[in-house]
Amino acid sequence: MKHPIKRCAILIVACLVAPLDGMAEAPAAQPAAAKTPITHESLWMMKRVGPPVVSPDGKWVVFSVLEPSYDPDKAVSDLWVVPADGAKPSPRITNTKAPEEDVTWSPDSGSIAFVTKREGDDIEQIYALDLAQGGEARRLTNVSTGAKSPKWRPDGKAILFESRVYPGALDDEANKKIAAEHKERKYNVRLYEHFPVRYWNQWLDERQPTIMVQAIEPGSKPKDLLSATAFAHTPGFSGTETPTSVTLAPIWSPDGTEVVFTATLEQWNAAFAQVGHHLYRMSAEGGAEPRIVSPASGDYESATFSANGKALFFKYAPQDAEVYHLAQLDKVPWPAGGDANLVTRDFDRETARFALTPDGRFAYLLVPEAGKENLYRVSPAGGKPVLMVAPPTGGYTSLEIAQKAAKPALIASYGSSVSPEEIVRIDLAERSHVNLTQVDDDAAAAIDWQPPEHFYFTSAKGRSLHNMIVRPPAFDPSKKYPMLVLIHGGAASNNPDQIGLRWNYHLLAAPGYVILMTDYTGSTGFGEKFAQAIKLDPLKTPGDEINEAVDEALKRYSFIDGSKLCVAGASYGGHLANWIEATTTRYKCIVSHAGEVDLTSQWGTSDGIYGRELTNGGPPWEGSPIWRDQSPITYAAHWKTPMLLSIGERDFRVPINNTLENWATLQRMHVPSRLLVWPDAWHWITKPEDSRHFYAEVHEWLSIYLKNEGSRHELDQ
Repeated sequence: MKHPIKRCAILIVACLVAPLDGMAEAPAAQPAAAKTPITHESLWMMKRVGPPVVSPDGKWVVFSVLEPSYDPDKAVSDLWVVPADGAKPSPRITNTKAPEEDVTWSPDSGSIAFVTKREGDDIEQIYALDLAQGGEARRLTNVSTGAKSPKWRPDGKAILFESRVYPGALDDEANKKIAAEHKERKYNVRLYEHFPVRYWNQWLDERQPTIMVQAIEPGSKPKDLLSATAFAHTPGFSGTETPTSVTLAPIWSPDGTEVVFTATLEQWNAAFAQVGHHLYRMSAEGGAEPRIVSPASGDYESATFSANGKALFFKYAPQDAEVYHLAQLDKVPWPAGGDANLVTRDFDRETARFALTPDGRFAYLLVPEAGKENLYRVSPAGGKPVLMVAPPTGGYTSLEIAQKAAKPALIASYGSSVSPEEIVRIDLAERSHVNLTQVDDDAAAAIDWQPPEHFYFTSAKGRSLHNMIVRPPAFDPSKKYPMLVLIHGGAASNNPDQIGLRWNYHLLAAPGYVILMTDYTGSTGFGEKFAQAIKLDPLKTPGDEINEAVDEALKRYSFIDGSKLCVAGASYGGHLANWIEATTTRYKCIVSHAGEVDLTSQWGTSDGIYGRELTNGGPPWEGSPIWRDQSPITYAAHWKTPMLLSIGERDFRVPINNTLENWATLQRMHVPSRLLVWPDAWHWITKPEDSRHFYAEVHEWLSIYLKNEGSRHELDQ
């Protein structure tokens, strides 16, 4: 059975199909329905709009829309297209069971390529869909090791893509042979001689990333550019690790004769040093060894060529003995390469994303600041970025500018904690944006929620700390409300004014709680030194600041009941929740997901260890007092606050041993406690029914101690 595609003779010019729910013309005005509190169902079942992918001519924007389901087999994700000027409704252009990912436009703006898994595919492959002619998508690749991240050659006649292959396998037949030999083994064992051995939620194996190039004509075969090189056989060769993959992030050179990618030859140094990366270049024909583009070692991301092909731009962060550095926009001349030149000068903020105008006049940046994500502009020649748009709530989470458009437009995703992400066109003159999609407007309008209120205070150490307060539905300022103190993870992160599934502010507040969130020392979005100040002080000062924030909130807001306080956090937020268990009894209860309780055992079992040594003053055996003095378990004799513990069994970032240590200690000390172990979860709980039950457990735990309701879970100790 073939998978249907919405057809039209000239699809992106004149196709008239039913628009997606929420994108139809507005009906006649009706009386406003009463708003209702958010529920897990209304949160989870909200459609999710993916980031925009703009055609080179600037006329069209492709994006995905996920229509969720509590049954994962019934969730649907397809591609839609909307004119960049917003003149017409959005038609669906795919209608298949599997989602489409890694979408990229052909240089002539007539076709798109994407990664998906259709009937007959054992693993994801790359497909192309001709939008000008309509019809069904055509599979371009048939690689046993899978294909991802397609990029069209500038002439549109070939693509490059990534795959993961076995060392020494120079073609697909060799990879198939090795895979078959592994399958026929009578034993099952993982063998390692070097660190690291696992990452986030998976054990690493011998496969490594490579780059392949293939012509788009039917019957073409891919050519592996890297596997035959001495470079790919160098000990420690790898790409950049993400939570779900290892990527070389390859792109074409402007003339299509070379490929530029990011790699490291230091992966095996991870146990005792920073793992530095470089940008490399190599012939698109293969047969030559890669060469370094820029000599500085560090973290490289988002390599992008200017429209005229004379400069290569990228995000770069150096590596040294500090625990954190801002990623800044840099560039090198092309094709010369050489030392990088800093573009974002005198700017103590991170470049989260950037896009270049085709005329070479500007680079636009998305910059996280105090829970928001604002738009800045800078000259590509270098200078101090200038603020262009600062939305009153939320911010922009993706940004694209067409590189062949006669009149460039800034296309972005915009969202906030009360506005699901939609595709927008930024209006610089108005310092605002207009929506190109309105997929979730009706769903969001039906919920009783308000944007967070921001406030600052000066801590005992003289630091200006940013905070957000979220009020519950049907809020009455004359009443008193219990408060949940929600601690973000990271620590190099922050509390964003965005909708989240894992710790949704409004869903936590729904039973009648005020939510307080503090960007403690170590958080990002407040300058490099503020984030670095967590070095040699990983838990004490951040924990003190959270308590100070509670005191400040009680002074400012008379509607908070200071006798009914609880704390919750995950990952680094879980670490701090455990620290609060160890150092104060002011809270009625604590919720800790994926939190460490013993710095030393976390160092020995986590997927990454060297960064913890930088934070804590050397390895555990060299005598730094941090390892003991800032481990919550050191103070177990004083534990009294009831705790709900939660952990994913497949979490290798904060492995289950730390939660089990915490649980054993709570039980040993007769502290009321409850343990949730999620066999299918890793660092985050992502399965829909698991997520629904997690929130139910948290809400019931809070109700026992904040509302004194009691339940079958209450422990009489």
